[in-house]
Amino acid sequence: MLSLEEAQTRAQDLVDAARRAGADAADAVYACNASTNVSVRLGALEDVERSEGEEIGLRVFIGQRSASISASDMNRETLATLVDRCIAMAREAPEDPYAGLAPEDRLLRKRLPSLDLTDEEEPEPAALRDRALIVEEAARSVPGVTNSEGGGAASGRSQVALATSHGFAGSYAGTSHSTWASVLAGTGAAMQRDHASHSARHVEDLDHPEAVGVRAGQRAVARLNPVKIESGVMPIIFDPRIGSSLVGHLVSGMVGPAITRRSSFLLDRLGEAIFDAGVTIIDDPLRARGLRSRPFDGEGLPVERRALIDAGVLTGWLLDSASARQLGMEPTGHASRGGGGAPGAGITNVHMEPGTVSPGDLMADVTRGLYVTELIGMGVNGVTGDYSRGAAGFLIENGGVAHAVSEITIAGNLNEMFRALMPAKDLHFRYAMNVPTLRIDGMTVAGG
Repeated sequence: MLSLEEAQTRAQDLVDAARRAGADAADAVYACNASTNVSVRLGALEDVERSEGEEIGLRVFIGQRSASISASDMNRETLATLVDRCIAMAREAPEDPYAGLAPEDRLLRKRLPSLDLTDEEEPEPAALRDRALIVEEAARSVPGVTNSEGGGAASGRSQVALATSHGFAGSYAGTSHSTWASVLAGTGAAMQRDHASHSARHVEDLDHPEAVGVRAGQRAVARLNPVKIESGVMPIIFDPRIGSSLVGHLVSGMVGPAITRRSSFLLDRLGEAIFDAGVTIIDDPLRARGLRSRPFDGEGLPVERRALIDAGVLTGWLLDSASARQLGMEPTGHASRGGGGAPGAGITNVHMEPGTVSPGDLMADVTRGLYVTELIGMGVNGVTGDYSRGAAGFLIENGGVAHAVSEITIAGNLNEMFRALMPAKDLHFRYAMNVPTLRIDGMTVAGG
């Protein structure tokens, strides 16, 4: 793994070489990930894995023609060959009137914000093993748990460096730590599986492994003896750990490429109220220690906290420079980048602001409904908004959680679901995308 300084120099050298070779403009991005993962099962060490990977990508422009190429070999001779190949590819590429680097006057020129993404502590494999043993033992100790798929602990570090031919140079690093367990409850055909995990930038922010394990075990036991339910239309309560998927579908409909292709269920909804006025959704790339925090976007533009949904209203699209040009708009600092290919668009740390009622109050008037804790499959049409997914969870009867249920399907349309969505006030920041408990009335349920 190169140091941040070395990575920045390597990216800048690649850009400079491309310009000398005849490119009108160029950018280069370096990305590296290194991680150690220790897993155990039934109290015995199962695997210790160390992985490291790095990649550098070059994108060049010859007029309105462009090409990109990437390599994992950081040898300078290899990178010189990379430049020649990329220039040759660009000369043969079709013209694209929207291609190009980000607007020069929009580049981040200030000092990079400090986001506290890097933990100086790097746990030794022995410490990871101990954490894995604790989390699995805690899960297996929950009464009713009968088997284990294992427990684990991991730590890692990632680094990114970006250089452009029109004056941007920036780099940053981040660390990650995680703990997880997955166990089974019951016996034979009646067995049920569930899991729990937690991730953080700094190891001191991790939940205690025993708490993670107990959650995994209790979740698995709670799913035992599921009942069959009749089909019908009823309210659905989404547990926070899966309710965030609804925001994920919203984001998929907001990204610039989906809008330029006219393949989004949100087309022509810009500036409209698509949620109740009590719903606000925030994207915050500058959150200290955030799991997706970053000081600049994939094109070198500054990033900022922004309301994607403000009091129910769709405020704008998520645009990289190319999609912004095609739409006659300005880029929004949401460009995302891999080693190869042109930038896309995406979000960082997203959360839905909490509502005003507790989860108990949210379901108090539900005579018959579902509390969903797991979603299965990807039956969502991003063009029409039609939504149909397998689910499991618990029956709600007379305002309280009752029997476990499984092998059901819930269906609706995202536009209608968003209008009906009501958030509780139990927001906690645990993931890259966080929501409180959510309620949506009028969904169709097909029983098993």
